[in-house]
Amino acid sequence: MSDELVEAIADMRDEEAIELASRLLDGGTPPLEILEDCRKAMAIVGQRFEDEEYFIPELILAGETLRSISEVVRPRLSADGGAAAKNGKIVLGTVAGDIHDIGKDIVSFMLDVNGFEVFDLGVDVPVETFVAKVRELRPEIVALSGFLTLAFDSMKETVEALEKAGLRDGVKIMIGGGTVDDTVREYARADAYGETATDAVNLAKAWTGVAA
Repeated sequence: MSDELVEAIADMRDEEAIELASRLLDGGTPPLEILEDCRKAMAIVGQRFEDEEYFIPELILAGETLRSISEVVRPRLSADGGAAAKNGKIVLGTVAGDIHDIGKDIVSFMLDVNGFEVFDLGVDVPVETFVAKVRELRPEIVALSGFLTLAFDSMKETVEALEKAGLRDGVKIMIGGGTVDDTVREYARADAYGETATDAVNLAKAWTGVAA
């Protein structure tokens, strides 16, 4: 039955996937297993996107399906006493001037599924907001998202602001977005960039010493 959920999500059968997740939970399947199935499905979706079998509309639909399933799963996690101990704190947001949130939301979900405590600041996040949140939470990781080319300057300004605030040495910074590459990473002076949500998870695990 678990494989059916992975296939339903990966094959874009959204209504079937949501109904199946609910049935599995009602049948006693642990919430964390449902989230693991979501992770597996998104890995397939990501690979199909890279192989150009899927495109932006499919990513949008997959993201909406994940949101719907997470709304069903999260109350069960609370009822079970919560998920396993968190692996570390991550402050995440789409940088100032950019309002794209699909990729960010998928990364946020995937990091959460993999045991990280994610603080999602939303989109068009001012530099000052990132600095304030990092000062407040002292996270291990800051994740900056952006799709538009104008986001590159915002990423750089955010990193510089963290440096000026004396917070840079305490965190690892990853960046991501459809147009982000290593040249952008170097320009923004981030520690790494990821092309997919899986990349973000792998980076976070490596930086916090969590077994892959």
